[in-house]
Amino acid sequence: MLKTFSKAWHIDELRKKMIFTLLMLVVYRIGSNIPVPSINREYLAQMFSGDTGLLDLFDLFSGGAFSNFTIFALSITPYVTASIIVQLLTVAFPYFERLAKEGNEGRKKMALITRYMTVVLGLIQATGLTIGLFRRAIVDQSPFTMIVIIAVLTAGTTFLMWLGEKINEFGVGNGISLIIFAGIVARIPSTVRGIATQVSEGAVSAVAVVVLIIVAVLVTMVVIEMQQGVRKIPVQYAKRVVGRKMYGGQSTHIPMKVNQAGVIPIIFSLSLLQFPLTITYFFPNTGFTDFVTKYLSPSGNPGVWVYAILNIVLTIFFTYFYTAVTFNPVEVANQMKQNGGFVPGIRPGQATVDYLSRIMSRLCFAGGLFLAAVATIPTIISVFTPFNIAFGGTSLLIVIGVALDTVQQLENQMLMRNYQGFLK
Repeated sequence: MLKTFSKAWHIDELRKKMIFTLLMLVVYRIGSNIPVPSINREYLAQMFSGDTGLLDLFDLFSGGAFSNFTIFALSITPYVTASIIVQLLTVAFPYFERLAKEGNEGRKKMALITRYMTVVLGLIQATGLTIGLFRRAIVDQSPFTMIVIIAVLTAGTTFLMWLGEKINEFGVGNGISLIIFAGIVARIPSTVRGIATQVSEGAVSAVAVVVLIIVAVLVTMVVIEMQQGVRKIPVQYAKRVVGRKMYGGQSTHIPMKVNQAGVIPIIFSLSLLQFPLTITYFFPNTGFTDFVTKYLSPSGNPGVWVYAILNIVLTIFFTYFYTAVTFNPVEVANQMKQNGGFVPGIRPGQATVDYLSRIMSRLCFAGGLFLAAVATIPTIISVFTPFNIAFGGTSLLIVIGVALDTVQQLENQMLMRNYQGFLK
C-alpha cells in the first residue's frame, strides 16, 4: 500500500488529486470541532460520560462530532441511510428497479433522489436532536435559536454530502467512505492516549498492551484476507457471427466476494441490539432499565452472553438478507443467457440460478461467521479486559475496506496512465 502511494505521489496528476482529498478531509475535521451556538459543553460531557447505547455508534461515524454537538454532528449518516433506502427500494418498487437498469441516466436520477432524501432525513434528525436529546444542553431555548441550530445541522450534513461528491470528482477514492474513515481514524490518538494513561497509572500492564497489539495485528491480517477473498465462477461465451464479424468465444469469470455485504450487517445488528440500551438512557432508574442492563447489555450478567449470542445470530441473518438484496442470481443468469454465456458443466437457465444461489449461500455462511466473529471479539475484550474498544470490529472493517478500495483506485488510475501512450 505504501509503495502504491509512493508511486502515485510522483505522478503530477495523481499528486494533485491526493492533495485535494487531504485538504477536503482537513476541512471536514475542522468543521467537526466547531460547536453549534448556545451549547453548554459541560452538560454535554455529563451526557456522554456513561454507556449511551446506539448514540455511541452515531458518535463513531461522526468522529466525535456528535457527542460534542458540532456543526457536523449528524455527519454523513443521513446520506448513508438514504442510500440504503434507495437501494432497498430497487427490490420493492418497479420504478426504482427500472432506474437501476437504465444505465448512467438511471444512476443520475437515483443519485438525485438520494440527495433530496438526505436533506429530508437530515432535517428530521436535526429537529429530533435539537428538540429532544440535546434540548437540556441548549442554553437559549428560544424558537429562533432552535431554528438556527436545526438549520446549521442540516446544512452541515448537506455540505458533507457535497464534499464527498467533490472528492469523487476531483480526488481519489470514495468521498463518503473517506469522510467516515477520517472520523474513525481521528479517534485513534485519544484511544492510544487513554491506554498510555492506564499503563502509567498501573491499571494495565505493558504485557497486556503487547498482547493486545499482537491480537490487533492478527485480526487485521484476517480481515484483509477475508475482504479480498473472492470465489471466481468461470463463464464461457459461445461464438456467434453477426454480419461478417465473429463475437464471443472467450472465457471470463463472475467474482463473488466472500464478504459481499461489507460492514452493513454489523451496523444493522448493532442498531437493533443497542436500541433498548438507548431507550434506558431516557428512562433511568426504572424496572425496564434494570432488566435491559442485566439481560441485554454487554456489561450485565448474563447480559454479556445474551448480547453476544444475539449479535452473532443477527449478523449472520443480515449477511444473508443484504447479500440477497445486492446480488440477484436470476438476473445474473438471464444476462449470461442473453449474451450467450454459460457456466461450464451447468445448463443455462434455472440450473445456473440454482448453482449461483448455492455458491452464494455457502459464501454468505462463511462471510456471516467472519463478520460475527469480528463484531463479537471487541465486546468480549471490553468485558473481560481493562481495555474499552467498543465498536472496534465495525471501525476495523470500515477502515480496512476504505483503505483497500482507495489503494485499488490508485492502482487502476496508474494502470490507465501507463497504457495511455500505448493506446494512442
